[in-house]
Amino acid sequence: MTIRALVWNENVHETTQDDIRAIYPDGIHGAIAQGLAELLGDDVAVRTATLAEPEHGLTEDALAAADVLLWWGHIAHDQVADEVVARVQRHVLGGMGLIVLHSGHFSKIFTRLLGTTCSLAWRNDGERELVWTTAPGHPIAEGVENPIVIARQEMYGEHFDIPNPDDQVFISSFEGGEVFRSGVTFTRGRGRIFYFSPGDQEYPVYFHPQVRRVLANAVRWTAPTPGERRQPEVSNPARRTWS
Repeated sequence: MTIRALVWNENVHETTQDDIRAIYPDGIHGAIAQGLAELLGDDVAVRTATLAEPEHGLTEDALAAADVLLWWGHIAHDQVADEVVARVQRHVLGGMGLIVLHSGHFSKIFTRLLGTTCSLAWRNDGERELVWTTAPGHPIAEGVENPIVIARQEMYGEHFDIPNPDDQVFISSFEGGEVFRSGVTFTRGRGRIFYFSPGDQEYPVYFHPQVRRVLANAVRWTAPTPGERRQPEVSNPARRTWS
């Protein structure tokens, strides 16, 4: 079965800052989409959407046609319409996979689904990040080097205000001594969620082959099983007699 992936990016830095555009000339969404296509080939059909599109490119039809939504945001979280967030939440609860990236931890959709502030410590000094695998048997970690070495990246550190995850797949360490739960999973309704932190816009992280491998694995893992997309239902059934 071909997995239908929709890569969403606010696409603000790339359209307003020449230095970021030089790193990601096709946008962060373009780099992510390219990596998925290279690694998954015919197993994936990738589309992209950005904040500036009508309904942010996240219309009912677009979400219904997506098995997995990848989300990158940073400085425009407040510009995402609440009705669009509610629509995305409904699709996740119904079974659509969601992969939230880097500063997307503060996105409306992530904080809404997790129910916490999702705040963390941060420092952007371009430090080396080591991404250590803590669940080597997890499908998202399959074929991933341990550790992933990212030469320069924004530091994210604990405390990360999230609920206890279903799985902690990766933990990162930084030159300043901080550690961070950089790859975690959750389940909400019928939908699987993966958060992965490496990916600040000032560094070419989404061209890193091991980061691309993680995202490709995550697309496979979060993709729902075939079937109708619907939220879990609460019902009031008539009493039955069990023999």
